[in-house]
Amino acid sequence: MRPKIYLFGDSITEESFGDGGWGASLANHFSRTVDVVLRGYSGYNTRWALKVVDRVFPAAESSGAAAALAVTVFFGANDACLPDRYGAFQHVPLDEYKRNLHSIVASLKKRWPSTLIILITPPPIDEVQRIRHPYVENPLRLPERTNEAAGAFAKACVETAGECGISVVDLWTRMQHYPDWRNAFL
Repeated sequence: MRPKIYLFGDSITEESFGDGGWGASLANHFSRTVDVVLRGYSGYNTRWALKVVDRVFPAAESSGAAAALAVTVFFGANDACLPDRYGAFQHVPLDEYKRNLHSIVASLKKRWPSTLIILITPPPIDEVQRIRHPYVENPLRLPERTNEAAGAFAKACVETAGECGISVVDLWTRMQHYPDWRNAFL
């Protein structure tokens, strides 16, 4: 059996195997050497992910399954929905988000102590486009997410990675270093 890299996250992860997606790029890069396995759940936040984390990965000892080579954990975009807007059902308070990330990491480390775990921050939000192209009817014409809120969750994700002693990809910060990031990446 080839080693495995698991991608665990929300719809950004679920859709990552589409044309030009980051999951597809990883699978292509590691073709014939590593299996890239998708565990993306559209609409999920860390609260919901915590409820399934122990069921969506194979048990460490099951059928001689080897430990995963790496696991990416990419949640926060839905957690950062504003609590007073139409996406409120997905909102998770910032302190709970951090606790949930800690618990997800602890679960993965318990299952596979030697596995590389990488947190990925939520990406930045283009509020103008969220208003222009809402996912559901938006009579208030206000975004259900803001870049400021996503930034707070990104910062919490970076802090959590440091507290857990694991790696992090800070998408929120890195994407905004590029001119015209809204049109280039979103």
